[in-house]
Formats: sequence, C-alpha cells, structure tokens
Amino acid sequence: MSLFSHIRYYFSGDKKFVSSLRNLLGFTPGNLSVYHLAFSHRSTATEHPTGIKLSNERLEYLGDAILGAVIAELLFKKFPFKEEGFLTEMRSRIVNRENLNRLALKLGINKFMDGSIDPGAKSRSAYGDAFEALIGAVYIDKGYSTTRKLILTRIVRHHVDLDELEQVDKNFKSRLINWAQRERRTVEFELIEEVENAGKRLLRVRLLLDGQEIARGEDYSKKRAEQIAAEKAVQQLHLTET
Repeated sequence: MSLFSHIRYYFSGDKKFVSSLRNLLGFTPGNLSVYHLAFSHRSTATEHPTGIKLSNERLEYLGDAILGAVIAELLFKKFPFKEEGFLTEMRSRIVNRENLNRLALKLGINKFMDGSIDPGAKSRSAYGDAFEALIGAVYIDKGYSTTRKLILTRIVRHHVDLDELEQVDKNFKSRLINWAQRERRTVEFELIEEVENAGKRLLRVRLLLDGQEIARGEDYSKKRAEQIAAEKAVQQLHLTET
C-alpha cells in the first residue's frame, strides 16, 4: 500500500469537511486524504510503517515554493519597472511568517486544525504552516493552474492590498535604530531559538531596549524576524515615521 493510499484509508472524508473546504477553496476537493494531511500538525502525527510521520511538513515545503512562485510572478507583472530588491521585499511582506499566520486565521485554517495540535507543542507558526501545506495539497489534487487561480482570486484579491503595501514604510528596524540614536537608547537583537521545520530553520529573535526585552519576532529569515520584532516595538512605542 502506498503512503497516500495508507493516508486515504486512515482518514475518512465526511460531508462537513468537504463542505467547509468547498467554501474555503471555491471548488470541490477530490483527494480528501491530502487535505486531511495538510491540517495534521507533527505534534500529533501518526507514524507510517516506513517511518515517515504523517504530518503536513512535506506539503508545507511544497506549498511554500508554489506560493512564492505565484507571488513573484504577480509582482513581476504588477511592477514592470521595479528592481529585484523591491520585488523581493514586497514578496517578503506578503509571505512572511507573521503575515501568513494572520491570513490563516482570517481564512479559518485554525478551525480545520482543532484537536490536531498538541497543547504543549510550540505551534506559534502552526496556522501559517498549515496554510502553506493547504496550497501544497491543492497543487497535488488539482495542479498548478487551479492553485495559481486560488492564490490570486480568492486570497490576494480579497486579503492583500499591493498598492497599500508599496506605500507603507516597512523598514521598522531602521526607524527604531534612528530613534534610539537620537534618544541615546540602546537597541539589540538577540537570536534566542532555532526550530527545525520541514527542512527549514524557523528563527526566533527578541528585541532588547536598554537591556530589557520589549518584542519578539520569528521567520525563516533572520532579517525578517528582526523586522517583525522591530515593527512590534515601533507600534508599542508609538513612533512616527522619521
């Protein structure tokens, strides 16, 4: 029995699950087992006889790549005269861990995962990871064209304002450091944890102001994790743009 055949046997699709997926995706799913897998956190995953844990980590890896490619194409066409650095920063604003977690909650991904996350597990990124795994599941089930359409028409169109993102100053780290220099305060970023997740390292940093922690951030990029922590600090300190 193949891995996916085993999963299909292990999970039984039900009308409520199919109906909820249809409402979320805009189409009727075919391979239910792969969607069940997308919402299966490793903290409660069962183990296949081959030794593979039946969690969503592999689908997350796939979904991350597909999401990045679709967003990259969108930005390439939307901003034909912008340089690579701008496009990279814009893509990062859309697919960073913090934003994907917020997006997953808006879409109701958490409702699909009730009971599938061990309360003791470190799962602050679990919903964003599951969102990427869902993208991977759609790709496996329906192919690239349907997945691309889902991302662009049901996610980006309703939940991402590209024009607003372009206008907002997102260099919170520079803003915070400039403020600290004027006010003779000290700002430090400290890496506190690295978590292995689907072959990638999730980095968690904390921001210290005059030696006291005031914010934390996490992402697969240390630079983005620091920006997320800096954004929280800027909001907490009510700093205006400089």
